[in-house]
Amino acid sequence: MRWFGQGSGNVEDGRGGGGKMALGGGVGLIIAIVAMLFGQDPQQLMDMVPGAQQEQTKPASEISDKGGQFVRVVLGYTEEVWDDLFRQKGMEYRKPKVRLFTGQVQSGCGTASSATGPFYCPADEKAYIDLSFYDELQNRFGAGGDFAQAYVIAHEIGHHVQKLLGTTEKMDQMRSQLSEREYNKLSVRLELQADFYAGVWAHHAQKKRNILEEGDIEEALTAANAIGDDRLQKQSQGTVVPDAFTHGTSEQRMRWFKKGYETGDMDQGDTFSVSDGEL
Repeated sequence: MRWFGQGSGNVEDGRGGGGKMALGGGVGLIIAIVAMLFGQDPQQLMDMVPGAQQEQTKPASEISDKGGQFVRVVLGYTEEVWDDLFRQKGMEYRKPKVRLFTGQVQSGCGTASSATGPFYCPADEKAYIDLSFYDELQNRFGAGGDFAQAYVIAHEIGHHVQKLLGTTEKMDQMRSQLSEREYNKLSVRLELQADFYAGVWAHHAQKKRNILEEGDIEEALTAANAIGDDRLQKQSQGTVVPDAFTHGTSEQRMRWFKKGYETGDMDQGDTFSVSDGEL
């Protein structure tokens, strides 16, 4: 994959903080003074005051490592594509943020660990990723390469597109009305649509930036294949339980990404209207 430039400024770097908190604002100063007067540990007092803590982060402009720079560039490419596509529909694309973390992170959707894998939180409109996931993608699943990594980012941004289009809100409304099995089926369709949007992004990014090199699409398809529910279940428990699928099979994930890439038409990704057999 060809990638270059400074990239997006909408990346927050929370790596290396080890989960430590910093005293924040006037509240933090008051707590620090009280702690000194009474011989207490300021951090312990901070832990007792909701909202008085801030995770330590670096702005995008201070990111210098290759992995962080790659995320900035790919995010910038997604902003270009979705800006244009939304504008063509008379809508405004509200840019999300990507937060890099190590080990554990506090998101608007709750606390998550690296074991969760990359995820998007609609509550704060941020995608979260521990870059060690890419090592696992390479070493455990044999799905390495720059474009495989870009696909992962583009998929999470696909969830942001769903948030802006109202799809996520409709899903939330359905959650209390459906059984776990029925909701899982809807979740599969949501994830496959995000794969489709990742393909749409790749289509237009190639037109705009000529980012693809030989084998790049195969890298993305290999990654999609590696993280299908059926393959993950087979690896972890030896059996496949379709009713527990939440992301779709390897074949489905590859097919919807490929459809998005080949058509470049975001209107052709209505995974919620097709029959189970067409998924």
